[in-house]
Amino acid sequence: MDEIEYAQTVAAQEEYEAKESAMNMDLWNSVCVTDPRSVKPITGKDYKGNSPKPYWLIQRATEVFGPCGLGWGVQIVDERFERFGEEALHVARVRVWYIRDGKRGEIEQMGQTRAAYKTSAGKNKVDEDAPKKSVTDALVKCLSMIGFAGDIFSGRWDDSKYVEWAGEETARRENPRITEQQAADIAALIDEVGADEVAFLAWVTKHSAYTVERVTDIPETAHHAAVAALEKKRQKEAA
Repeated sequence: MDEIEYAQTVAAQEEYEAKESAMNMDLWNSVCVTDPRSVKPITGKDYKGNSPKPYWLIQRATEVFGPCGLGWGVQIVDERFERFGEEALHVARVRVWYIRDGKRGEIEQMGQTRAAYKTSAGKNKVDEDAPKKSVTDALVKCLSMIGFAGDIFSGRWDDSKYVEWAGEETARRENPRITEQQAADIAALIDEVGADEVAFLAWVTKHSAYTVERVTDIPETAHHAAVAALEKKRQKEAA
């Protein structure tokens, strides 16, 4: 193999590895951003931090994989109580499975909760929800291993600017904008009918309940109404 062939082989291998790496991260990148409205501070622990709300993770998993029980699900592999002196700990091993691209994936994690203990006031306390909390703890850990709320568990949530961006990104995901071509078509239509762009965007803002400062900000759900309004103006002027 001469130098040219060797260089071509290396380049092809690097391109293949780059594509493979991108594909491996597709799922992670699609679910790693957490909605700031669905984050809560960690309480009752010796450390501080933030945690995603479990039910929001369940909703996101359903959005990505399909209904729970069909596209993904949770199984309690085993659970037990362990005693430590006067205290008892509930421990659960949980398996989360999911279907992606026709293939089944599985992750297992442990969750634990203090089930019986003595409070700082010296009173005995039994947490009847300990089993549920342990399963939820393990569920969150399982989903985090495939990227869900990855920004929190990787420490990015400590950056206030990132949290602000995460809110904007969530809004974009929940309410996608029109395509570049659709924006170009609307901009051309605005020029054609001589519409006041600022007034038009204010009208779109009022009717879509989203702030629209540029044509490219128009929500996908408002596309039909925006075009219809401009077409109506064109027909009125042509009459």
